Amino acid sequence: MMVLITYDVCTEDSEGRKRLRLVAKQCENYGQRVQNSVFECLVDPTQFTVLKTELEKLIDQSKDSLRYYYLGKNWKKRVEHVGAKETYDPEGFIMI
Repeated sequence: MMVLITYDVCTEDSEGRKRLRLVAKQCENYGQRVQNSVFECLVDPTQFTVLKTELEKLIDQSKDSLRYYYLGKNWKKRVEHVGAKETYDPEGFIMI
């Protein structure tokens, strides 16, 4: 399933900046950054449960927020991209 994850981490102090880096790194382990603080993650339900648990351990819920948008299996019909930064297909081939 495709899940869009967005986050807002308070970076007014060094602890916040550290949380921001850790949240971004965790999201990078499961998906592709498509905008600042926005990741598309193609995961199975077990992977998503692990990712969600880890992210929620990292944030300070009194200062930070996470949002999960469940796009499901037919996500390609629900995502339209216009503008800079060429889109990608997470189910396609990866060229290294």
